[in-house]
Amino acid sequence: MNEYGGERKRVAAIVTEYRHNSHAEMIVGRLLGDFGYHPRVEVATIYTDQVPEGDLSRAAAAEHGIPICATIGDAVLAPHAGGPVDGVILIGEHGDYPVNEKGQMLYPRRRFLEETLAALDRAGRTVPIFSDKHLSWHFSDARWMYDQLKKRGIPFLGGSSIPHADPIPAYDPEVLCGVKDIFVVSSGGLEAYGFHAADVLQSLAERRKGGETGIRSVRLMGGAEMAVPIGRHGEAWAAMDRGEWPEELLLAALRAFPGLPLVHPRTAEPDPALFVYEYANGTTGYVLQFQRLIEQWGFACRDRRGHVTASRLDSGLERPFGHFERLTRFIERLILTGRPPFPMERTLLSTGMINLAMESLHAGRKLETPELAIAYARAEADLDATGEVDE
Repeated sequence: MNEYGGERKRVAAIVTEYRHNSHAEMIVGRLLGDFGYHPRVEVATIYTDQVPEGDLSRAAAAEHGIPICATIGDAVLAPHAGGPVDGVILIGEHGDYPVNEKGQMLYPRRRFLEETLAALDRAGRTVPIFSDKHLSWHFSDARWMYDQLKKRGIPFLGGSSIPHADPIPAYDPEVLCGVKDIFVVSSGGLEAYGFHAADVLQSLAERRKGGETGIRSVRLMGGAEMAVPIGRHGEAWAAMDRGEWPEELLLAALRAFPGLPLVHPRTAEPDPALFVYEYANGTTGYVLQFQRLIEQWGFACRDRRGHVTASRLDSGLERPFGHFERLTRFIERLILTGRPPFPMERTLLSTGMINLAMESLHAGRKLETPELAIAYARAEADLDATGEVDE
């Protein structure tokens, strides 16, 4: 029985690979009781798209008596494990997949969802679905995924774990109602970690008074030292020198990080990447993505009166990465109640933000983005740190 008075909910875990420190281990591992976690749902089946050296899925499945399924359809329909599951967890992150000319990893996230929906359609069932990170590497696929989920009325949760991390220092979210500029600082690989930054940015921007109305243009520049040698070296700092982005917000965001070098960040890191998102209502969102200077995410925002608020997001730097615990609680709440913590339009929009940014870098120019005219109202209820609803 679960705490809502029904039978314990059963889920299918469909992952690219399950190995040490993978997203599958951090999420599915918790649902199997690892890391001192006390799960509220039961993993009924597992499908792995790849089985790398160091795979953990087979040992975990044997320990818990969980079948490893040969197909996604079998994992969802679970004919040898009690019948169709009550929820599906899709983790298309990590593994040996191609990288295209724009530097995007071609994870099979659309295929994962497509095969999941086909199985659910055969069973005549609608169950909650979680899909890790952005929906797809291509926005037309992401839009298809969104449309299919909406058509079926499937409760859905996606996106990054980072927006759920604790802000340090804490701040009053009401300051975001009148925000004019939002500056996110990030680190790591251009697409994979750039999505985390886009999702952080959107989780802040959607709190603007009047709700979200979409993004009219996207620009990504610099980052020639990163995974895709397309950008021009030092381009982001040159844009700062031209007054094209607010240096004072960058410095405010970095002040939330203790122990940084007492030099200007351009000295510590000569070639960050700069993302610029122009919102339809006049707000501008910026992301400066480093490789070495910081290891977490943070932000500074300025309202129309000039007041600045800044925090870093305490995502944790050591295994087992506490931000995944909060995300796992949110996933469980979705499975148990069918109530996502925020509208799925956030994930669609942040997917488009990283997709179109990579397109912009490849094209070498700013892109107008009518496809990102995505409007939505932020949910009235937020999930707290335990996954419960704060009405």
